[in-house]
Amino acid sequence: MSYNRAPAADLAPWIGRFYATYVDAPPGHPLDCGIINDCSMARIQLRGDWEAETADGMMRYGRAALVFGPQSRLMRVAVTGGFTSIGCSFRPGTGYALQRLNMPDLVVRFVPGEKLGWPVDAGMDALDQGGDGEAAVQWLEHIVRTFIKATGARLPDPLTAAFELITLTNPAKSVAECARECDVDRKRLERVVRRDFGMSPKQVLRRARALDMAAHLRGVADAEEAGEITLRYYDQSHLIREFTDIFGMSPRQFVSRPLPI
Repeated sequence: MSYNRAPAADLAPWIGRFYATYVDAPPGHPLDCGIINDCSMARIQLRGDWEAETADGMMRYGRAALVFGPQSRLMRVAVTGGFTSIGCSFRPGTGYALQRLNMPDLVVRFVPGEKLGWPVDAGMDALDQGGDGEAAVQWLEHIVRTFIKATGARLPDPLTAAFELITLTNPAKSVAECARECDVDRKRLERVVRRDFGMSPKQVLRRARALDMAAHLRGVADAEEAGEITLRYYDQSHLIREFTDIFGMSPRQFVSRPLPI
């Protein structure tokens, strides 16, 4: 079962989505896949033996509360056995606003939640008791609300939110066009985006185009957007080069490979 929803209105400036995923599988069953997120994520892994290929090398873990940074490329992830994962995505700029985190240090990496002051350990046992996705999300909402209040509830930079909107609506724009639309000079845009997204504006836009293309290739994007998504690339070689750089496989390989996670 995979359940996800938007946050309560009071959490929307900092949180993108909450999710709860429950997968049953025979003991020892291997699942080799990958994840790529355009934002930081909190993930509470209650079951499963996991490994992930990070910028620091292969990391292995079991039951854990982890905070993942944004990703510039696909992170290979494998899990053995059934698993339970409960978490949320953070809006860009949340890490800096609340804790002055240096996001470039977290790109394609994760850290234990306790290092960032996440008070989740006390409630993890309660989450083991069932597969009620909404109950799990409500519990995590309470944790997040308490955490945000304790860290001062500072809002992310409005410039970061404006750039995020561009990446979601028209990532074909140049960095110069983005700066003009946000009414700032290019140097300021590049400085704030690198701080809050962990990489340059150009890299963020390339990743956004690739994620939209991946959604199209998997048939989960709106059919009416197919032409626009394709026209963001100059030609087929441009598409293959950018897509392969981010996903580690060609669009054809991406379509043919099972990617359940």
